[in-house]
Amino acid sequence: MSKPQKPPSSVAHLRRMNARDILKRPIITEKTMTIAVENKYTFEVNPQANKIQVRRAVEEIFGVTVTKVTTLRTSSKVRRRGRTLGETREWKKAVVTLKEGDKIELNGTPLLEV
Repeated sequence: MSKPQKPPSSVAHLRRMNARDILKRPIITEKTMTIAVENKYTFEVNPQANKIQVRRAVEEIFGVTVTKVTTLRTSSKVRRRGRTLGETREWKKAVVTLKEGDKIELNGTPLLEV
């Protein structure tokens, strides 16, 4: 009888991530407030997480049905502070579309007031 194969090390850490590791924070800006009318919510997510993991994390944490997930990576930008040059950090963003009638609430209040 052979042993089950161990997943490659590049994938092993993804299986250990739980929903709270995948979703870092909601992004609340003017632009995200305008698309909230269309039942779309924006989150900063773990850069290694894929769309399937983001979908499962949102459904697990908030108890809603996700119909679509769009992800994008925002690249770093060069910033100056006096003579010193630096860069902002790179991060990954996910726009999650919910089923009609669903909304994300925290302690009984909507995440984004529309």
